[in-house]
Amino acid sequence: MIVAEKKCLHCQKTVKGRTDKKFCDDFCRNNFNNQLNANSNNLVRNINHALGKNRRILESLIPVNEEMAKVPKEKLLREGFRFNYHTHLYKNKKGTTYYFCYDVGYLLLENDWYLLVKRKEE
Repeated sequence: MIVAEKKCLHCQKTVKGRTDKKFCDDFCRNNFNNQLNANSNNLVRNINHALGKNRRILESLIPVNEEMAKVPKEKLLREGFRFNYHTHLYKNKKGTTYYFCYDVGYLLLENDWYLLVKRKEE
């Protein structure tokens, strides 16, 4: 009975050992799986980076020992803030919607001004 040689899914070298073995070593297995997941990992990594940067920008514009601040939209944009990235919305009893990046948020005011707020710990 002739058994066909199995090839490593990553480097195509001959695989020796168990009949169900797919890779010649851990290095090839890890590289194969990393390449397989690269696109989805990059998407998630880029979104997390944008959310983190937005949070740092908001936090840096609120003075130390303060819970809120008002800033113009232009200043947020100049810092690199991306309005399409936020973690969640909060609607208060009045129906006003705040956009949050983790624990720091903002509310659109009149004339392209924004109220920046820190979430109070419960």
